[in-house]
Formats: sequence, C-alpha cells, structure tokens
Amino acid sequence: MKKTALLIALIASIVLVQQSAKAQSYKSAVGLKFGGYENGLSGKYFLNETNAIEGVLGIRKNGIVITGLYQFYQNAFDVAQLRWYYGAGAHIGGMGDGRYKRFGGDDEYYNGGILLGADAVLGLEYVIPESPIALSVDLNPRLELGRGPFFDLAPGLGIKYTF
Repeated sequence: MKKTALLIALIASIVLVQQSAKAQSYKSAVGLKFGGYENGLSGKYFLNETNAIEGVLGIRKNGIVITGLYQFYQNAFDVAQLRWYYGAGAHIGGMGDGRYKRFGGDDEYYNGGILLGADAVLGLEYVIPESPIALSVDLNPRLELGRGPFFDLAPGLGIKYTF
C-alpha cells in the first residue's frame, strides 16, 4: 500500500512539474502591434512549442493592411522566458491618397491603390514571469510589390495578453 501511495505521489509530482514547465509558454495571444508602417491588433497561435502563426490587422494613415506570418521560436541567451523568433509571410491591403513614408528612402505620394507583398520578421519576445503579458521587439523587412517593387525595413514593438 505504501508503494502504491508513493508511486501515485511521484506520478502526481511529475505531472505538476510538467504542467508548470508548460505554463511558462503560452498557446495563443492577442495584443497590440506598433510597427514602422502600421499600428494595430495582433493575434498569435502556437502550432507546437517552436512554430506559430501570427496575424496583424494594421491601420495606417489613409489605409489598412492585413499581414500573416509563419514564425519559428527558439530560446535566447539561456533566459527561461526569452525567445528568438523569425519567420516569413505576406501582406495585403489598401491605401487612399496621401504621402507614403518609407524607412531609409524618400517619401512618395500615391493616388491610392493596393498594397501587396512579402514580409519577414526577426525579433525577441519576453514573457513576464507570473503574468499573462508578453513583450516583443522585432525588425520587419518588407518587399512591396503592389506599389513597387521596393524594399523597406521597419521596427516593431508588441504587447500581448497570453492564454
């Protein structure tokens, strides 16, 4: 009887330790993304421990853009809650008349039109321990095909509520 109780206690301990280790990461999140081009709402869903998909509904002056990214995650600097991520995806959207500010390039005036192109991302994400908040900073290279072609590189900041 003592052996059975000890075995049950050992199994329960292992399950609890595994659950607390998994609680350090998250399965999905919603939040705000502040980028070089657009600011807006973001949503992220992890397919497994190292792969995620992220969608961003970005609002910009005179327009709106939807971006989808497939991301890969790995630990950074041996810090439990800090992870590198990188990935690629695409964007589509539209903009009205106005001046289009480009990072590292001359501003251009457009008479409206469609935005369409390829995106990449490279960044760091930190999940605040004992809280449902994740913070991120990244670089977003973008190849614009709809109004280009031209290449831009924009910074991004994110804050997400994880669950």
